[in-house]
Amino acid sequence: MNIWKYLIKRILLIALVLFGVACIVFYIAHVIPADPVGAILGGNAPPEKIDKLRAQLGYDRPLIEQFFSFLKGAVVGDFGISIKTNNPVMKDIGLYFPATIELALVAIVISIVLGVLLGILSAVYRNRLIDNVSRVFSILGVSMPVFWIGLILILIFYYKLDWLPGGGRLDFFVDPPRRITGMYLFDSLFTGNWEAFRDALTHILLPAFVLGYNSTASIARITRSSMLEVLGQEYIRTAKAKGLKKRLVIYRHALRNALIPVVTYLGPLAAAVLTGSLVVEQIFAIPGMGRYFVSSLTSRDYPMVMAVVVIYAFIIVFVNLIVDVLYVFIDPRIDHAQ
Repeated sequence: MNIWKYLIKRILLIALVLFGVACIVFYIAHVIPADPVGAILGGNAPPEKIDKLRAQLGYDRPLIEQFFSFLKGAVVGDFGISIKTNNPVMKDIGLYFPATIELALVAIVISIVLGVLLGILSAVYRNRLIDNVSRVFSILGVSMPVFWIGLILILIFYYKLDWLPGGGRLDFFVDPPRRITGMYLFDSLFTGNWEAFRDALTHILLPAFVLGYNSTASIARITRSSMLEVLGQEYIRTAKAKGLKKRLVIYRHALRNALIPVVTYLGPLAAAVLTGSLVVEQIFAIPGMGRYFVSSLTSRDYPMVMAVVVIYAFIIVFVNLIVDVLYVFIDPRIDHAQ
């Protein structure tokens, strides 16, 4: 099976998965015992006003008609009007989602770079000090909850040492850069606003590390295990016997084959940072999609909740598709026909 046939097959499967997600989230949103119209108007609103708003929002139509209307809008990126803000859902997502994407991207970069580096050092210097430190770091990362790590690091680096800001995206006295993508790091780079770039970088480092700590620990453990297995292979011993430098053997011959399990973890990594951002954004007062999603749940803003779940599901399945395609470039021996 060539790569194009494989991509077509996977895209069809992605469409099926997203359809299933849409069915589940729509069903859950409409069977829970809560009335969004009542949440908007209050319990003492007159019945005629409740009926008028319910008709305006489309909640008086048959459920199957509402479902197909939701599907039709989701295909073209129209999830209706937010009950909470009375704005188009995609407009609100466009305002809040860039902060979440920026946080997730920085967390993923930190996780991959730091995790792979620690894994390599642990494998190369097995049972030495760096290996023991890395293993303790990994155990703490996979055992402590995100909110606890966040609170501890805020106490240390903000309250005690005053090295990093405690929350937000920028200081009050720093103006945001001209909006291009909504992500302050990229927008400040594109516009040459170095003051905003430095301030945004210092604000995002701590929450991004907290968000990616668990994934960093997992990647370090996966890389260490994979590197130890590869370093024991015959071709590695042959490369060493030929007199190749140790650094060349590790990074050119061993690391490429050891990265396949790490690439496999990129799918769960994307899911981890997206779902973890719900907690991290609350702790660090970041006005992203996580905080807005939680407030939408409490205010019963069903259009916003359904839109966020579908968008998150799309991102996760799309990342998994990219991971599968990356296998071919890392190891051409992988055959998608199998």
